[in-house]
Amino acid sequence: MTEHISKNRERAEAAFSLTQTQHLSRNRVVSEIDAVATARNEKTARLRALRLEQDAIALAQVAAKSDKG
Repeated sequence: MTEHISKNRERAEAAFSLTQTQHLSRNRVVSEIDAVATARNEKTARLRALRLEQDAIALAQVAAKSDKG
């Protein structure tokens, strides 16, 4: 009888270990995806700010030229 309980326990521990490993792997992947998304959003915001700055400079140049001529 002890042998039967021991084998059941071994199977349960193996199943738990597998589940725990899958959970940890999933969390790691989600963290990596979040990091990539954060980096992408930061880069997009930086590029948008640069584009808006360039647009403002171009608009100012056009306004300056139209004032002269």
